[in-house]
Amino acid sequence: MTLAAEKKLEHIGETCPVQDSIHDLAQVFTNRTNAVWRYDQYIANADGNRRLQDFWRDMKRQDQQACDRMRELLAEQLQSQGSQQGTQQSQRSV
Repeated sequence: MTLAAEKKLEHIGETCPVQDSIHDLAQVFTNRTNAVWRYDQYIANADGNRRLQDFWRDMKRQDQQACDRMRELLAEQLQSQGSQQGTQQSQRSV
């Protein structure tokens, strides 16, 4: 990497509004929801190919289930982090 490119990236990650584990979950959630959004088009593109359409339907179902679980986990983790931050702020102000 060139010095100029390194300079552009040197401050990335200094400020993190959420824990890495929450960021990871949000990142995967975004990727999966984007995939689910596209599966209907993939199914339509496979018109006439029942096996491929079934594959895309299975992927859509699996990713929808994964998104449901991730949504619950994100809510729990964000609430937990918010509670922890509130406690830490209260302790600092004492």
